[in-house]
Amino acid sequence: MTLLVAEYPHCRLRRNRQDSWCRDLVAENQLSVNDLILPVFIREKDAPRDIAAMPGVFRHSLDELIPFCQRVRDSGIKAIALFPYTNPALRCEEGKEALNPNNLICRASRLIKETFPDLGLIADVALDPYTSHGHDGVLLKGQVVNDESVEVLVEMALVQAEAGVDVLAPSDMMDGRIGAIRKALDQKGYKNMRILAYSAKYASAFYGPFRDALGSSSVLKGDKKSYQMDPANALEALREGAQDLMEGADMLMVKPGLPYLDIIYRFREAFSMPIFAYQVSGEYSMLKAASERGWLDYDKAILESLLAFKRAGASAVFSYAALEIAEKLKAVSY
Repeated sequence: MTLLVAEYPHCRLRRNRQDSWCRDLVAENQLSVNDLILPVFIREKDAPRDIAAMPGVFRHSLDELIPFCQRVRDSGIKAIALFPYTNPALRCEEGKEALNPNNLICRASRLIKETFPDLGLIADVALDPYTSHGHDGVLLKGQVVNDESVEVLVEMALVQAEAGVDVLAPSDMMDGRIGAIRKALDQKGYKNMRILAYSAKYASAFYGPFRDALGSSSVLKGDKKSYQMDPANALEALREGAQDLMEGADMLMVKPGLPYLDIIYRFREAFSMPIFAYQVSGEYSMLKAASERGWLDYDKAILESLLAFKRAGASAVFSYAALEIAEKLKAVSY
């Protein structure tokens, strides 16, 4: 790109910044409610509701879901992503509860789609909410094995498709799982099921509050570096994204968000497909904690951080702040 500008003082770049109306007119990117996806934690009625590390975020029981989803729809948000807090008694080495057609995620999905058929529903496809070891796949002799994990993930995806979800979002980072899931969906008649591939999911230190919310942090054995991506790598992310698209993904995810804006930008430059970003729990909780201590203005900081995703090229953003931001955007232009 060639930038042609006149010399100062003929060119004064501040001219277009001096009034709010003009700043709005020449803004290169806009944040709207259509850019927001709300992650929602769900629970059984007897499970804890509060999440200490995520102020303002709660686990919702099924009886709370309908009024909560009504508020989401009223805000203008078009889609939510469900994440279950699984009863520890239902967790096992193999994550069998993930394949139960009457598990928490399936019951919640049916309830939501029956009540709000036009609310987009995204379901996570990974085993970490269901395993006693906290990993996203099958653990054998201390190692997360790929092909055996893919077999289970395919079954899990079919169970969720049957429950009525709109988008399957494999977040496990196993090789070949997108192609295997797409093949199974086609064979079962789910040819229009969308797949949002977590293509660049990094082995990040920013996931801690999320794992607390799922109840997996206390049981996780070891780390996830053998399957989630090395934070040092960028070209590898492009290979992951390209492979997922070739295997049948409809949308690509970059996770976490702000520490990986360069990856979002690279995806946007490389792929003419929807690119989603995930403002993860650690990003959200840092902003909340800093604002509680009076170190920054949370409202301004969260809006600025979300706008950064749009500037980098994200089509949409998963954010725990999505609902409060959507309600603010109703009253304030940003």
